[in-house]
Amino acid sequence: MEAVRVLNELLARPTHEGVLEGALSHASFLLGGNLRGYAVTHRAQGQDRVTAVFGYPKALVGTPLSGPWAALRTRVLSDGSRELYEANPPELHGVLDTCGMRDVALSLVVPVNDRGRNMGALVLDRNTSEDIGLAAQELVTRWATAVAPLLGLLESRENWRLTARQVSSGVVEALESQEFDALGHGQAVAEASVKLGRAVGLAERELEELWFAATLHDLGKIHGEKGHAQVGANFLHGVPHMVQAQKAIRHHHERWDGQGEPDKLAGEDIPLYARILAVANAYVRLGDFERLRGQAGKGLDPRLVGLMEKVSTEPSAK
Repeated sequence: MEAVRVLNELLARPTHEGVLEGALSHASFLLGGNLRGYAVTHRAQGQDRVTAVFGYPKALVGTPLSGPWAALRTRVLSDGSRELYEANPPELHGVLDTCGMRDVALSLVVPVNDRGRNMGALVLDRNTSEDIGLAAQELVTRWATAVAPLLGLLESRENWRLTARQVSSGVVEALESQEFDALGHGQAVAEASVKLGRAVGLAERELEELWFAATLHDLGKIHGEKGHAQVGANFLHGVPHMVQAQKAIRHHHERWDGQGEPDKLAGEDIPLYARILAVANAYVRLGDFERLRGQAGKGLDPRLVGLMEKVSTEPSAK
């Protein structure tokens, strides 16, 4: 039952940081508690980075670090953080000091490998010199081995996500290149839509689907302007993870007052993603908030128009 509980906790946050944070927490439990830790993710081209922390400040996440995990074997460091400090330049020592790493008396370094591939390492720190026996080391090593395939799966998913984005952007750019004024329109609408979606509280998975809807919203114009929203929606027919994106594309020319197309939906009967997309599309096309406000309550959701003006100055998320 304990294994099931821990697995559920790991899967509750299906990101590298979420899984590794859970892995550190359970590793500390296996060692009897009273430890802090951090996880580093190996970069094939570039320096390893801290991906998750347990007991250390969140500010440490994202810090590039070199360290005693390069040996790719489980190790107990009885001289605390000496190797960590020696492996990193002086400008990083202040960050490590702020996190209290000079107080570390003993560290357990456990590699995370997926079928022979170096994914990174878990580092568990203790401020007392109480030894970590071989049995405990083996237990945490087996735990890290069990976690590694989850990280491999997440990495594969991320690679496919990036590929899908690149292909989608490439197709849209090829279509837009036929009309000079339209070049970059899909990307601009996608950025505005994601800002607005984040402002209304959409989760990352929902923002991802909204991005695809916004990027692809004019794809139906490959068959001409007339009815392009319905044509574009048909391209996503049968894609189970894009149901809401399909609805958004189909209905992004509906109007708040019910005078739009194709189904003359009105108000909140228009799907949320479609209302977001409509406001972002109008914002990019008009480029003028006075004109945009003139559409509030007529063609566009008035609440979303207000939010668009509020978030328009925020930097775009990567």
